[in-house]
Amino acid sequence: MLFHSTFRAELSRYFWATLVVLVSIVMTVLLIRTLGQASRGNIDPKEVTLVLGYTVLGNMHTIITMSLYIASVATLSRMYADSEMVIWQSSGRSSVGLVKPALVFAAPVLVVVASLALVVWPWTNAQTREIRDRYEKRGDLERIKPGEFQESASGNRVFFIDKDSPSDLEGTHIFIAAQEKGLQTITSARTGRVELKGEDRYLVLNNGQRIEINPLKNEIKVIEFKEHGAKLGESAIELSETEAQATQPWNLLKNPIPVNMGELTWRIGLALGAFNLVLLGIAIPYVNPRTGRTGSLVMAMLTFFIYYNLINVSRNAVASGQWNLWGMLVLLHVPVFLLVLFGLWWRNEQLGVLQLLQKLVFFKRGAA
Repeated sequence: MLFHSTFRAELSRYFWATLVVLVSIVMTVLLIRTLGQASRGNIDPKEVTLVLGYTVLGNMHTIITMSLYIASVATLSRMYADSEMVIWQSSGRSSVGLVKPALVFAAPVLVVVASLALVVWPWTNAQTREIRDRYEKRGDLERIKPGEFQESASGNRVFFIDKDSPSDLEGTHIFIAAQEKGLQTITSARTGRVELKGEDRYLVLNNGQRIEINPLKNEIKVIEFKEHGAKLGESAIELSETEAQATQPWNLLKNPIPVNMGELTWRIGLALGAFNLVLLGIAIPYVNPRTGRTGSLVMAMLTFFIYYNLINVSRNAVASGQWNLWGMLVLLHVPVFLLVLFGLWWRNEQLGVLQLLQKLVFFKRGAA
């Protein structure tokens, strides 16, 4: 049909144009953030491009959903502003008739969004975490430079080595200041060397002194030693939330703890939210040719950010144990779906606010 094909063609043009613009903006923002992480020593500067690619790919579900939503609103706003929608309505078409061509166009996009949210998102997080962990394991050793105070990757240790040995794994006049588990420690030694034990690296100190300060108990301990080992590149203690973000959905279901269910609620919510936004993109636009299209676009962006913030809140609610997965999905997304259906009906009836209130009052009196 001409009506459906015309709408899908214009929807496609707006979608791809919006997607290119949003991807460019997001890549610029994430590039600045990634460079900042590299400058702080959280990731290897040589792998900035790789981390940026994983980060952008992991956020593509939101970018694609926003592009589809904006494309729907922009297309219908243009049709209303140019009085094209009036012509279609006079020939017997209504705004509700746009639901079918919109869903036909959006169906493959929604499948892609669901795949990105459920599968690709945890895969990219796992890859990024692996890159950071690999760099942190060698980061402390690389930070130790002769004659300079260097901070560890985790930020809780400061190293100093006055190296005068021909070997790259040995040094003299070593100083280490650290803060761990509420204790402040200061360790100094005449000599030291790096030893490998499995995948871990240790700085073995000889003929030195260790001072432990407990500020809570006002205690100070002084320990002299002939040999002492300090681990380089601590194993990162990952929060359960971070682990859940890097876990595939079937593994989350195998371990249904609140944090895992909260993460799964968020991912499923992204897919359901994308579907509701496709319909909402048809219900919202209505432009008075005298006022322009700005109002619909502002309303579209406002509803998008409110809805996505509610999806984030739903994850926290399930992760804290206040709600279960299915209860939260029904509580959040079903009312939005019903509200969208009401908006489509309202738009189909072409009622103003006062006319809508009068009709609702009439129905209420009739029921009484």
